[in-house]
Amino acid sequence: METKPVITCLKTLLIIYSFVFWITGVILLAVGVWGKLTLGTYISLIAENSTNAPYVLIGTGTTIIVFGLFGCFATCRGSPWMLKLYAMFLSLVFLAELVAGISGFVFRHEIKDTFLRTYTEAIQNYNKNDERSHAVDNVQESLSCCGIQSYTNWSTSPYFFKHGIPTSCCMNSSDCNTQDLRNMTVAATKVNQKVPSNILIGMLLACCLSRFITANQYEMV
Repeated sequence: METKPVITCLKTLLIIYSFVFWITGVILLAVGVWGKLTLGTYISLIAENSTNAPYVLIGTGTTIIVFGLFGCFATCRGSPWMLKLYAMFLSLVFLAELVAGISGFVFRHEIKDTFLRTYTEAIQNYNKNDERSHAVDNVQESLSCCGIQSYTNWSTSPYFFKHGIPTSCCMNSSDCNTQDLRNMTVAATKVNQKVPSNILIGMLLACCLSRFITANQYEMV
């Protein structure tokens, strides 16, 4: 008789935990969808290889939602084998989070260096036609920025010597012409000269996401 209140208390706590776990799955699913819709440009710039990071987040979120519901069902049923299966899944999730956290801390400087290197390469290889060039234009237009630290970063790009600074840097496209964009002095009054801080946040987020997913892909092989 004394064990019945204990079992009831444990069931209640586990149901509450499973519900919170289910909520995290919903959040991951939402982040995956958001990443697919809004971070595609950043990921295409940062990732050295194509990445399925948003899809993995969507899949992970969906899996957690299913197992969260499974945990609630197993708790209500009081099935020992279901509860053991749920415990095994939670153990795997805990280990994955632990590895991800340690990896993010250890490779934080490498992530920053990767961001600077890959974005610099995107500027150096800019030709206005390929996917990365379109991504650079999209970032510069949507965030009203130009280059990495400033518009002068374009002065070393092969594209600059032929066509000048890309028109995506212009503050006002109707007041920008090729002749002005070939002159760094004149271009200073025509283009956006500062990089807003949110581009760094977005780029670093995409880079972290790409690196983590790439690492997971290697572990799966």
